Formats: sequence, C-alpha cells, structure tokens
Amino acid sequence: MYRWSGPGATPTADVWRDTFIGLHGASRVTLAETGPWAGRLEWQETRSHRIVLCGDVREEFIREPRHIRTDPRGAVELLVPIRGSAHVEQAGTSGEIRSGALALCGVDRPLRFAHGEDFLSVALIVPDEALQRRSPGIGHEPQLFDGTAGLGRLIRQTVLTLQEERERLSGPGFDIACDQLLELVCLAAEGGTDSAPAGRRAEVETQIRRYVRRHAADPDLSVIRIARDLGWSARYLQDVLQAAGTTSRDLIRTERLRLARSRLAAPAWGERSIAQIAYACGFASHASFATAYRREFGVTPRDSRLGQRASVDPQGGAGDV
Repeated sequence: MYRWSGPGATPTADVWRDTFIGLHGASRVTLAETGPWAGRLEWQETRSHRIVLCGDVREEFIREPRHIRTDPRGAVELLVPIRGSAHVEQAGTSGEIRSGALALCGVDRPLRFAHGEDFLSVALIVPDEALQRRSPGIGHEPQLFDGTAGLGRLIRQTVLTLQEERERLSGPGFDIACDQLLELVCLAAEGGTDSAPAGRRAEVETQIRRYVRRHAADPDLSVIRIARDLGWSARYLQDVLQAAGTTSRDLIRTERLRLARSRLAAPAWGERSIAQIAYACGFASHASFATAYRREFGVTPRDSRLGQRASVDPQGGAGDV
C-alpha cells in the first residue's frame, strides 16, 4: 500500500504532534507556537520506506529509552536539511546540522533533536535490516556526510525529488527508488566518496592531528572514534592520512610516544614508574611501550628519564592540553 499526504494535512499543533510521533516513533515532542499555526508535515510511505517533509515550527523532539522500549521501530533515518539549522544529540555526539549536510542516525537509540521555525528538512526512514544486509554496522553510530558535491549531492537531490514527486509515483516505483538510494547511502557511509573536496584534505589532516594530540592518552582512541567526533567517514580520514604518508595507527602511536617522552622528563611525573606512565599514555603494556619507544627515539624510556630530562621542555608534550 502506498500513501501520501498533501499540504495542509496537519491543520493544528495537536494534529501535527500526533502525526509526527506516528511517523517517527513514541517520543516527547514540544512545540512552541509564536503566531498562527504554520507547521509543515508532509509524507509518503509504503510498508518498507517513508519520506517525511518537516519544518516551519519550533520543535524539540526527545526519544528516550522508555519510548524505544514501548515503540521500537527497527529503522534508520537519513536527515536532509533544506534550510535553517537543527541541533542533534545521539550516542554522546552532538552538533549543528545545516543545509548541505546529510545526517544518518538510528531511530531506536536515544535522540534529542531541536530546531527553530526557520528549519525545513526531509527525512528518509528505512528499515535497519535493509542497511545491515548491504553493509553491517552502518547506522549503529550517527554519521555526517557532505551533501554539496559528488555522491552526497546525488543522494540529497534524489531524496528531495522523491518527496516532491510523491503523487506521481506508484508504490512499487517508490520502493525501487528507495532501494537504489540505499545503495548510495551505504556507499557514502562506507567512505566510497571523499565526503569533502580534495582541497580540504590539508585542513582535515590538521583537524585529525590536533584531535589525536589532545586525546592521545585515551586507551580507546581509534579511527572510528576520530571520524565520529570530527564528522567524516573513517575511510576518508584513512585516505587523508595515507596521502600524508601515515596511518591512524602510526599517528596515534607517535603522539603517545611524544606524550610519554614529555612526561618522563617532567618533574610532575617524577614519582610515577615508567610502566605507570606507559599506561597513562594509552599503551596496553610496558613491553610494547618500551619497544616502540626505543624504535622511535633510539633510546630506552629509562635513558630518557635519566639522561635527557634537561633537553625536554616540561611544558611541551604531545597531549597535555
């Protein structure tokens, strides 16, 4: 069965709220009316896929664990902003998304989404299993893509066209178009596109190096976490680092070694053993740290502590910022 709505289908705030919850799942939706009701909410759907146009209203949408337990959807949402900006929080990640960006997030994970009346977006809601079948793991963590060029732009334009042409599509035609769109989304999520112009590689490399320097001591630091927090795909970050002649693993190890060398020479760390410093700098074992340290600097950690302290600036370091 194929259904779609026309303009004016949600004439009041209460109807709008009930319809929005029906489309996105049980949640707490707060609307702020500052004048005559003007909220837009238009959709098209089959049993498998759904596209929703939403905006022109000040809204806060919160989906908590209790909502998910009572109304699990088993779905993933691709948000395509048209204008304005919205604040999104999920899985410890938060930020603003604007026109030109694409955001992918799981519907069955706690989520907070808020925007003003100037915001208008289209959301493609698809079964999580359809994504997992194509690319396991996609949608488990929120991801942000560039929708202004390349594959991201193609995805964005296709989503907007599907929303605009809802009355001219049959149910099977709509499902086929959505299935083909999912192939592109998976390709983008896997890093099949740069997710940024090549001219930004130097800027992204600087962002990566700064991030790793600041978080070098975190034992769970990985390219997946870096990509998530910086808003790029993991593959794109790997490509940027490869072009710079390194890898995420080598970069993390190098910054941890520099941090350790700084701490070995710093009076504030004088009471800590070398093993304790190694663990505090993110290394899993003293032995692996000692081997990597000697390979990097040509001396042992003990040599650095005893003989090189005077040559190391105790205020410097790789990550004590």
